[in-house]
Amino acid sequence: MAQRKLGRRSDHRMSMLRNLTTSLLLNGRVVTTVPRAKEVRRLADKMITLGKRGDLHAIRQANSFLFDKEAGKKVFTEYNAKYADRNGGYTRIIKTGYRRGDASEMCIIELV
Repeated sequence: MAQRKLGRRSDHRMSMLRNLTTSLLLNGRVVTTVPRAKEVRRLADKMITLGKRGDLHAIRQANSFLFDKEAGKKVFTEYNAKYADRNGGYTRIIKTGYRRGDASEMCIIELV
C-alpha cells in the first residue's frame, strides 16, 4: 500500500503519524497539514475498526500502535459504542487556509 513520505525518514514518519493518531483519539480533533491529515485518517479509521472488533487480539494490536494507553481505552469503550452502526468514515478533514510561515495548507482533522 503506497503512502506519502512527508519529507521524513520511515521511522520518524511512522512515529509522527502514531503521535498524531494518538492525539486525535484522545482529543477528538487535531490541527495539522493536509497531507499529514490524509495519512492520519487511514490509521485512525483502522484503530476505530479494531475497537469495534473488540477481541483480545484487536486490543493488543491497538495498544502496540498507540503511544498512550488512555487512547486505547477510549477506542474500546467510547468509540466502540459511538461508531457501532457506522461502516467507516469516522474522521472529517476541514481545510482552514494556509500557514503564514511556509504557506502549507492547514486543516482540522476531527472525529465525526
